[in-house]
Amino acid sequence: MGYVFCVTNQKGGVGKTTTAVNLAAALARQGRRALLIDLDPQGNATMGSGIDKLALTESVYPLLLGLTTLPRARVRAEQAGYDVVGANRELAGAEVELVELPRREYRLADAIAPWVAHYDLVLIDCPPSLSLLTLNALCAAHGVIIPMQCEYFALEGLSDLANTIKRVRSGLNPKLEIIGLLRVMFDPRVTLQQQVSEELARHFGEKVFQTVIPRNVRLAEAPSHGLPGVCFDPRSAGAKAYLAFAEELITRLGLAESSPTVGESVT
Repeated sequence: MGYVFCVTNQKGGVGKTTTAVNLAAALARQGRRALLIDLDPQGNATMGSGIDKLALTESVYPLLLGLTTLPRARVRAEQAGYDVVGANRELAGAEVELVELPRREYRLADAIAPWVAHYDLVLIDCPPSLSLLTLNALCAAHGVIIPMQCEYFALEGLSDLANTIKRVRSGLNPKLEIIGLLRVMFDPRVTLQQQVSEELARHFGEKVFQTVIPRNVRLAEAPSHGLPGVCFDPRSAGAKAYLAFAEELITRLGLAESSPTVGESVT
């Protein structure tokens, strides 16, 4: 059985898409079968995977509406080694159309359920808001990975997100849990960031991943080349950190004991 995790934070600009794309690429580098679902109408995860969102013939939009299937909607991020269900601005209209559909909160869960077992991990990149799209991700997922900066306002946003997850778990998806908090864009020279990092570790304990993603210019440059940072410059500090994060996640899930498979597209 594959795991489904959404990468989310209700605060924008916290490295959410960077985390989703680079984690997928890092997992693929370690021989794991990964699927990335872009659920943000901006389509940044799609473009960051080297896929032209304007050229998509199928996407997550018709998948949510039940007009296509996952095998038809996914494309291969050839250089990165994982599958992608892409998104473009068509997805912005899905909010209105989903409201009238049956099982509107479970459209994504229903669409991917027959195929989840074909992957080791399915990652869902969410928009930076609590929308019906984000709700679909939370209802489809086993857990949530929360990337966050070690800043004061990030703590306030984390409290809101934790309450949202709690409400979804109690009313819509009882299996949903917080997998862990990932500290991103970290600069050890900033005293406040060190203090917030220590406070997170003290308060959330094992829910905080040991891996810390540094602020790194190569990670920021990678999307303009249509590549995850892990593929753009594997020797950079940011790429090495995401590879370490993938290893930590695999160990935490107990997948380290299972033999990885060659990262090929799943039929």
